Amino acid sequence: MAFEEWRPLLFGIAYRMLGSGADAEDMVQEACLRWLQRGDEPVESVRAYVVTIVTRLCIDQLESARVKRVAYVGPWLPEPVIVDEPSMVEQADSLSLAFLVLLEELTPPERAAYLLHDIFGYRFDEIALSLGRTASGCRQLAARARKRIGDRRQRFDADLRHGRDLTNQFVVACGTGDLEGLMALLSDDVVVWTDGGGKVRAALRPVVGSFRSSRFLLNVAKKLQGEPREATLNGQPAMVFVAEGRVVASLILDILNGQIVGVRVVSNPDKLEQLSNVIGTK
Repeated sequence: MAFEEWRPLLFGIAYRMLGSGADAEDMVQEACLRWLQRGDEPVESVRAYVVTIVTRLCIDQLESARVKRVAYVGPWLPEPVIVDEPSMVEQADSLSLAFLVLLEELTPPERAAYLLHDIFGYRFDEIALSLGRTASGCRQLAARARKRIGDRRQRFDADLRHGRDLTNQFVVACGTGDLEGLMALLSDDVVVWTDGGGKVRAALRPVVGSFRSSRFLLNVAKKLQGEPREATLNGQPAMVFVAEGRVVASLILDILNGQIVGVRVVSNPDKLEQLSNVIGTK
């Protein structure tokens, strides 16, 4: 089936657009249905046809999602995902939660133009077909997006082995209450984000600085239930905590120059359902 060839690409676009693995899967499935129901009309490029469908579905989805996120309780973080497809692994730096959060500052059309051009390498004349705009208009959208994101897009350390070692040291320090040991792993300006979505207790604002972050994290560790398991989420070393066959929290560390510069904890159960299906039962 021609559609299946492009499924990984479509999921990669939809996930980066929406920040939700579950919603991305829904968009891909809807695109598949529309492909099957298209009738006998000849299609010059299957890829262009299905990318256009997914892009437009995601833009519509984002318009409604942005309204909901205004009322979101506490920091909003994307849904963490396990990356298996080689094409997605190669673009792992554009899968980091930090990058996906930056994309939230863009309008849906800006987000689409920027991702399709800068991440997936589409030409602006191709993007114009997907967005129903002119090529010059799409070029302006991407330029505005690039300017808004600017130098804030960070590429974290890519050495997964070292990252896992640091993650294990981090978890041990938190689990044993080692304040000094934990502070030694964190940069002075480290930031901790916790996303409970109003369903699980979490900090309503980011926690900044190594001392405040360390004390906060040690307090969280005392209350956190579940067995820690190593994982690679969004192309980064991570840890998930499993209790009674369910993932109850995921932890992703942003590592730069051998230090932890960001800690992102997702405990909103709605965002852990897919991880539970993959990891929780193992």
